[in-house]
Amino acid sequence: MLNRIILIGRLTRDPELRYTPNGVARATFSLAVDRPFTNSRGERETDFINIVAWRQLGELCANYLKKGRLAAVEGRLEIRSYDNQEGQRVRVSEVIADNVRFLDSASGASGQNRPERMNNYENNRFDQDPFANDGPAIDISDDDLPF
Repeated sequence: MLNRIILIGRLTRDPELRYTPNGVARATFSLAVDRPFTNSRGERETDFINIVAWRQLGELCANYLKKGRLAAVEGRLEIRSYDNQEGQRVRVSEVIADNVRFLDSASGASGQNRPERMNNYENNRFDQDPFANDGPAIDISDDDLPF
């Protein structure tokens, strides 16, 4: 069985960091992810997905992510339910993050000054070598490798 999710979207609010009674960090935030198609009116719809990051990853998210930042989240879907104060059954779905990547700089959160590689990604231009300008090739012999 497999339960893996990969999302790329923008934060809809600043992450909220809380600690359990045992001192374990838990950050929650929401990611706005566009659907890959338009509706009958030609408008692109968006899903708002709740994300939970635990421990050190949660603290990193709370410290470095802000509303509007572009992020990639990899994790698993968790669906849980509980009874609220009115006695009604409430179902909650959220992604438990295993890995979060910050895809733009803090100054680029408004959508401007985003890295060129992200613009290439959004335009679906995968035919370019992303490592083409990383410098000269490194010459390593097999004797230099530790394995």
